[in-house]
Amino acid sequence: MKIVGIAGSIVGSKTKIAMEYTMDKVREKYPNAEVELIDLGAYNIVYSDGRNYIDYDGDTKYVTETIMAADALIIGTPTFQASIPGTLKNIFDLLPENAFREKVVSMVVTAGTSKHFLMVEQQLKPILAYMKATIVPTYVFVEEQDFHRKEIVNDDVHFRINRLVDDTVQMMDVVNMIREAKEAAYDF
Repeated sequence: MKIVGIAGSIVGSKTKIAMEYTMDKVREKYPNAEVELIDLGAYNIVYSDGRNYIDYDGDTKYVTETIMAADALIIGTPTFQASIPGTLKNIFDLLPENAFREKVVSMVVTAGTSKHFLMVEQQLKPILAYMKATIVPTYVFVEEQDFHRKEIVNDDVHFRINRLVDDTVQMMDVVNMIREAKEAAYDF
């Protein structure tokens, strides 16, 4: 079981802090899982130009191949201008249309206020559905007030992240059971 987290911005610290905490919880609760966090700020990723993801090289190739090899993704994104950041959208553009087929995807979203929760519903979830993701229905929304001195201080956020981690792994188990049942139905 390979779980990849994505800190979907190259600026700011809150999304990365939330994703580091989330991935630490994955490692703690599921020590047998292969876990990796991709912080987009740490990579030099080119803009999508329509090529197949395997035709890129360098950091772009590494990031896209790591995402494609994952069984589950936990996408962390800030809310910029009531939307996802361009760096995250570029990742989606680099991948094939069916990139998330049979992959479970959950989300951790940071924003200045609760007024931006619709960004997930109206922008991020439709993109993930188009790319054939099995989407964990609930997500964790972390506001500015939930951070203090570069730490998440809201106990409810900690609880929701723990729940998101469990929901992601449980959904992954269900997706695997469905895939195995479909494969077993063939006689060859």
